[in-house]
Amino acid sequence: MVVRDNFTFSELEQWLNERRVTEIECLVPDLTGVARGKILPREKFTEDRGMRLPEAIVAIGVTGEFPDQGPYYDVITPTDRDMHLQPDPATVRIVPWAVDPTAQVIHDCFDRAGNLIPYAPRSVLRRVCQLFEVEGWQPVVAPELEFYLIERSIDPNQPLRPPRGRSGRAETSRQAYSIDAVNEFDPLFEDIYAYCEQMELNVDTLIHEVGAGQMEINFFHDHPLQLADEVFFFKRTIRETALRHEMYATFMAKPMAHEPGSAMHVHQSLVDKATGRNLFSNEDGSPSKLFYWYIGGLQRYVPAAMALFAPYVNSYRRLARSTAAPINIQWGTDNRTVGIRSPVASPAARRIENRVIGADANPYVALAATLACGYLGIKNRIEPSPECKGDAYLGEYTLPRSLGDALDKLKDETDLHEVLGRPFITVYTEVKEIEHEEFMKVISPWEREHLLLHV
Repeated sequence: MVVRDNFTFSELEQWLNERRVTEIECLVPDLTGVARGKILPREKFTEDRGMRLPEAIVAIGVTGEFPDQGPYYDVITPTDRDMHLQPDPATVRIVPWAVDPTAQVIHDCFDRAGNLIPYAPRSVLRRVCQLFEVEGWQPVVAPELEFYLIERSIDPNQPLRPPRGRSGRAETSRQAYSIDAVNEFDPLFEDIYAYCEQMELNVDTLIHEVGAGQMEINFFHDHPLQLADEVFFFKRTIRETALRHEMYATFMAKPMAHEPGSAMHVHQSLVDKATGRNLFSNEDGSPSKLFYWYIGGLQRYVPAAMALFAPYVNSYRRLARSTAAPINIQWGTDNRTVGIRSPVASPAARRIENRVIGADANPYVALAATLACGYLGIKNRIEPSPECKGDAYLGEYTLPRSLGDALDKLKDETDLHEVLGRPFITVYTEVKEIEHEEFMKVISPWEREHLLLHV
């Protein structure tokens, strides 16, 4: 595992020199997780060690639209002023697919006074991690990210299909954990692993998931900010690699109607910074109060945070009965039907898995939100409901069923506003309202098929 803590600017310059880097991709993750920024010559990057972008660049929706009025402009000035970007040396990675030696570096966003821009996704995750830091706790996370390989299609009106593998045939049935099905795409995955190695990404296991053409990659556990950076880099990497193999890779929550959706399950635990002990376990190995309160916090606040875990209208198509996605926030040990799972583990490895988060979620926002829910559970000493020992799909829906419902709940939950920051909640909900309005202007094939001549 690569350790980059306290990576200095002088070490960054040495790193760039050793690799004879001539260009730098200066990146900023926006609200959707899209990489915004500029490409600079090495000399310009070294001279300035930073750049400027309009402050709204990190606060736009997936369609590229901005709100034109309302509370959004109580946070972002209508004069479109600059924010000042500073590179985080620890994030530097090579761009393995570039022709010339090129590096990519993630930047943090500041205002003129040197304060972090509060609605930038990386700032929000830093803010939440700092709350744990004050308590002497170190949050540890490990994402499991699902995605689909898709046949190339330039017509958005056509349904998506799995791609053809080495055999020349596409999958027509579900091949969960099939080694042969993964081997159909050996050339693609050989490039992915090679790229990840060059980028020093700490990816672990690759498996074939349930859906046709659906895969999952697991990450080693680490600090939330480093893992969010790695998921951000990985998404860029796999999209680029898939294109080079004449297919798409998509992290849509529900890309195909009759296949399961894609999730980003996040395992999380807390470590005492002074002793290194897992705070979810008592000295005798039994689950601690903090373990139960953390679960209680997830149960209490996840429904209000759903717009952060399921950020698009498509996200809610995934959350349905018997689709391997949760419909409620029951919890259980080694139970994959619940929204909050406790895997079987030793006391030192005791952890909680949030199974609600979609693969389409911004990793910075999703990790900040799930940690915020757990943090509030501990601070407010929220007891969880009794453990679910059966099939949670037999229970009631307790998660929002649509983006509109989720946004209403997020706007009303002031506890989350305090932890994540009111400016972020304002900007995020305003942008999502614009996206929702854009979607509602589109008439779907289902509506034309079933309503045109029958109502």
